[in-house]
Amino acid sequence: MKAVVLEEFGGPEKLLYKTDVPDPEISDDEVLIATAASSVNPVDYKVRGSGEIAGMMGVSLPAILGRDVSGLVHRIGSRVAGVAVGDRVIALTNSTYASLVKVPATDITHIPEGVDTVDAAALPLVTLTGDQLIREACALQPGQTVLVTGALGSVGRSAVHSAKTLGAKVIAGVRKKQIDKAQTLGVDGVVALDDDEAMQNLGQFDAVADTVGGETATKLLNHVREGGVFGSLLGPVAGSELHPGVRVSPMRAHPDPQRLKAFAEDLRDGKFTLPIATRFPLEQAGEAQAYAQKGADGKVLLLAL
Repeated sequence: MKAVVLEEFGGPEKLLYKTDVPDPEISDDEVLIATAASSVNPVDYKVRGSGEIAGMMGVSLPAILGRDVSGLVHRIGSRVAGVAVGDRVIALTNSTYASLVKVPATDITHIPEGVDTVDAAALPLVTLTGDQLIREACALQPGQTVLVTGALGSVGRSAVHSAKTLGAKVIAGVRKKQIDKAQTLGVDGVVALDDDEAMQNLGQFDAVADTVGGETATKLLNHVREGGVFGSLLGPVAGSELHPGVRVSPMRAHPDPQRLKAFAEDLRDGKFTLPIATRFPLEQAGEAQAYAQKGADGKVLLLAL
C-alpha cells in the first residue's frame, strides 16, 4: 500500500511517502478501509517532532501517523456483522496516513447519505474530543453554565455543539479579534480571553472546557465555582493545587461511533459546522502538517484517492 512513514523525529520533511509499505493484516473482528481521506491534527505534528510526546502516546518508530479515516470498506473479518464491502465509513483510529487502514469493527460508523466521503475525514478526532471534553471530562448537565476556550477551533466548535445539545448555557472564550465571528456559534455569551479587564470581570462557571492551556487555563481556575469541574484537553493545570474545591479532569479521546455518527448527521443537517481550510494529496503530508502548524483556519485534509 501507499503510506507516509515517520522514521525519525523532526520537522515535516521527516514524513516520507512510500509506495511499497506492506498491507495491514486484519483479524476476524477488524475491517480494512480503502482510504478516501485522513486529516491533520495537532497531535500528529507534536508526535512527529518529539520522541517524548510519541512515547506518551504509545507511538514507536517507524510509525504511520494519523487518527482520522474515511473511505470504503475493502475487506471484513470473519466475525464482522453489519458492514459490507463497499460501504462508506469513518472512524477514529490510528495509522491513517495510508491508502489502507485497519480498524476494529466496533469503532467504525457509516457515513450518512448527504455527507461527502472525503469531507467526513475531518470529523472523528476533533468531534469526539470536543464531545468527550463536555460529556465525560466536565460531566456537564442540562442547565449548567460552561465556558469553552478556543471555541472557534475545531475541538472548541465541537465542544460548543455538544454543550448546546445537552441544554447547557455556553460561553465562548476566544481572542479579542474573534469576538464578532464567535457570535455565529449561537452561544449565550462571548468573552475575550486575551482581554485582562474582561477576564477580571468574569463570573463563576459550573465548568470550564479548556482547549488552550497555559496561563489562560491557570487564570480560569479562579472562575470555576466550588465543586465545579475544569475539563482539560492539555493535561494537568498549573496552580490547580490552590483550588482544592475544583476538580481538574484531563482527558484523551476514544472511539465512540454512535456520537461520531450523530455529529455527521448534524453536519449534514446544517446543525453543526466544521470549516475545512484546504486539502493536500497524501504524498504531501509534510507540507500539509507545516500548513496546519502555522494556524490553519479549519481542518486540513489528506486525500488518498
